[in-house]
Amino acid sequence: MCVHCERDLKGSNILTEPNIWNYRLGSNTAAAMNVSAGSGVFLLSLMSIPISFLFNSLMCNSSIEAVFFAGCTTVLILTISARFLLKRKTPADPLFYVYAVHAFLSVVNLIIGLEQDNIIDGFMTFYLKEAEPHINTAYGHMISYWDGCVHYLMYLLMVAAITWGGSYRAIGLYWVGSFLMRVMVYILGNAVGKYGTQVGPLFLLHISYVLVSVWACFRVFSQPPTLEITGQSIPLKRSKNVLRRPLDVLFIIYLVLATAFCIFRGLVVLDCPWEWCLEYAQKYEPYLKDPSAYPKIQMLVGMLYSGPYYIMALYGLVVPGCEWMPDLTLVHSGALAQAQFSHIGASLHTRTPFSYRVPAAGQLLFLLVNLLYGLLPQALCYRCATRPELFLRPSPERKTQ
Repeated sequence: MCVHCERDLKGSNILTEPNIWNYRLGSNTAAAMNVSAGSGVFLLSLMSIPISFLFNSLMCNSSIEAVFFAGCTTVLILTISARFLLKRKTPADPLFYVYAVHAFLSVVNLIIGLEQDNIIDGFMTFYLKEAEPHINTAYGHMISYWDGCVHYLMYLLMVAAITWGGSYRAIGLYWVGSFLMRVMVYILGNAVGKYGTQVGPLFLLHISYVLVSVWACFRVFSQPPTLEITGQSIPLKRSKNVLRRPLDVLFIIYLVLATAFCIFRGLVVLDCPWEWCLEYAQKYEPYLKDPSAYPKIQMLVGMLYSGPYYIMALYGLVVPGCEWMPDLTLVHSGALAQAQFSHIGASLHTRTPFSYRVPAAGQLLFLLVNLLYGLLPQALCYRCATRPELFLRPSPERKTQ
């Protein structure tokens, strides 16, 4: 080979190609190590099953003081397990570790729900006897199932996204709404309900869990949005008024009706003397008067927060350029999904006193109205996430063009 040819090849990418492959190999190796860490989170969450059975067997005949010993030992076991399962390189995102712990606790909540309904036995018997009475209510049952199934799935999806280096902002915002709704209703219901005087030291542990989760919510909000769109589609969408968008017209009708419905149920729990309110509470949703106060708090949260959201969503569908609309619908749809699941389940659950359950004659209308009230926000969220052109503002370059 001549000197000039060799010089040209050295200046090109041909002789340096092994470096490129080494870089790709290193990236793939790092990704594989992160994936092993994600698999470790899944295995770590499943370890809650034998751990729960072991501690229940050891403590079933013990005193309440043994709870603190069990808690410290559980933390020790989790630390050793995490050291073993996550010994390889883990992602730098701190939420990876938060969601790993939350996934473990979600499986514990699922075990609690299954044992409360006598589907399994011998895993959380001691805890259910000695814990605060709030967890044994119908609402406590439903949030255990929600956290053990839906939240658990979201934690695994977000852990998988972190390990692969992808964005998990959409799932994270949905989780933020679901978590905040659960926390507001559960904590306030514990404080003002019939069990308000029985708040024990375990409630402080729940507060620490809430504080860490709220910090995780702010971390999710701080992530940059991932919506991308071409510059030519924005003027096309903006040239259409709302009457030329039949799907959005249907959503506007839904938002008007949903606003009226959430205000109406808020008035019902506030003991409004109107005949409509009294008849609705008696024939269709007597659970709104349950002394546990969870339904009352949930309806008030819906009236004070969902009501303004519906008005903002109406504005976002009518006026183009509201960039906050997709994020807001994600948060609200997660919150309302959790709220309606817990409300419908608790209204029909056998743990609810018979006088506060939905009467058989009104169950069909109750299920129809509440399922639509919970599912239509998911449809609106899907519309905003998959077709966000209406909500994005054009850049200055696009305006000049």
